[in-house]
Amino acid sequence: MKKLLSTLLILALAHLSLAQDEVPARPYIKIETTEGDILLELDGRRAPITVANFLELVDSGFYDGTIFHRVIPDFMIQGGGHTPNLELKEPGAFIVNESGNGLTNMRGTIAMARTGNPHSAKTQFFINVKDNTALDPQRDRWGYAVFGYVVEGMDVVDKIANVRTGPQGPMAQDVPIVPIVIKKAAQFEYE
Repeated sequence: MKKLLSTLLILALAHLSLAQDEVPARPYIKIETTEGDILLELDGRRAPITVANFLELVDSGFYDGTIFHRVIPDFMIQGGGHTPNLELKEPGAFIVNESGNGLTNMRGTIAMARTGNPHSAKTQFFINVKDNTALDPQRDRWGYAVFGYVVEGMDVVDKIANVRTGPQGPMAQDVPIVPIVIKKAAQFEYE
């Protein structure tokens, strides 16, 4: 197990040094949803692997037509991995967890969703609707990697966070009754 973690760390550091040269320091993303637009500023210096992965997904059109499939008031809204029919839409590659980068899960930050495996993030992300510092790394466990901030559209995030939810299809709970669709996600120049 220690050998595997050491190998992962070496690969992450090698990728990190390459990624820092290739990733823009402050790219901006516009997420157009059926409830309005959310504008993000990503932090390519503190989370270069996560930002590079997110930009690749955005540029490929991956997020277009996906939904916010998990919405919990006074906690977060999660999207980026399911179609409106609740079918899972994810590529096979995991990314290394960059929690501990100095960014914290505060209201208005965007972070990567994952399973109990700390290095299992792929495409799904969440936006914190309150300060969720319990999701930050601790001495004895990994956290959820924050990689940017909402710069405009927090009112849209709050609106989504308060839609009616319930169980649907394969999901046990927290699914918006009326799908909240990401119509388009794209990079843009913020002024």
